[in-house]
Amino acid sequence: MKICHIRYISSFLTFFLYMSNIVTAQDNNTVRELRRLNSKIEKQSIQTDSLDAQIRLLLPELQNALSANLKAKEQTDSVAIVLINRINTIQNKMRLIEDKAAYIDSVNFEILAQLVMIENKIVTLTNSFTEMYKLKNTTSKSSSSSQISPEQYKKNYIDALSFYQNAEFDKAVNLFIKLVQNDPSNELADNSQYWLAECYYTMKNYKKAINEFTKVFSFPATDKDDDAQLKLGHCYRSMGNNKKAKEEYQRLIDYFPGSEFYEKAQQSIKQLNIQE
Repeated sequence: MKICHIRYISSFLTFFLYMSNIVTAQDNNTVRELRRLNSKIEKQSIQTDSLDAQIRLLLPELQNALSANLKAKEQTDSVAIVLINRINTIQNKMRLIEDKAAYIDSVNFEILAQLVMIENKIVTLTNSFTEMYKLKNTTSKSSSSSQISPEQYKKNYIDALSFYQNAEFDKAVNLFIKLVQNDPSNELADNSQYWLAECYYTMKNYKKAINEFTKVFSFPATDKDDDAQLKLGHCYRSMGNNKKAKEEYQRLIDYFPGSEFYEKAQQSIKQLNIQE
């Protein structure tokens, strides 16, 4: 019994010593592992401290760079706003200049139109005085179909021209109409028809003037055909029908190349082309 007990105790001690060795071995391994981990942690800590130090050094630079970028952006935005404002100002000035240029062009065209009208009046009055002067120094030819004498016809014609020159257009119209109706074969009948149309043109009754100028072409051997053709262009131009006006001016150029109004018709077409 004692021997068994001793054996049991001996076995237990042997197992205890065995387990103690195992535990001791495990403790040694654990210590080594802990030391390894501790060493690793210390290295990581050192690296972390180094990174932290670097960050502390770089942080002011980053802050300065960020601040500089913000200031640069603000300056850029400020410059952009200034540029946009200047561009808008320039665009507004350009619009004003364009408007002024358009206004000046319209004024120039209006002045040009007025000058053309004045020139026409001067030429027309000059022609009327020239005709009157020639008539006073020539002898009238008789006409078999005349209801009045050639001398009386010439006198009435000169009177009608005087009415026209004095801007008494109603009297001039009535007298020219009578002259055309009384003796359409008279050598002054075509002139009477032309000056009748001139009266309506000067009175700005352009539709009536067109009708009367067109009748001038019905007189054979008239020397007022190119005059009437030019004035047809002027009538349509005054009415604002530039297309038709250019057609009439072109007709003068085509059919009356030797006319004294040839260059005038060319200039009129150029002026109308510019206005378009």
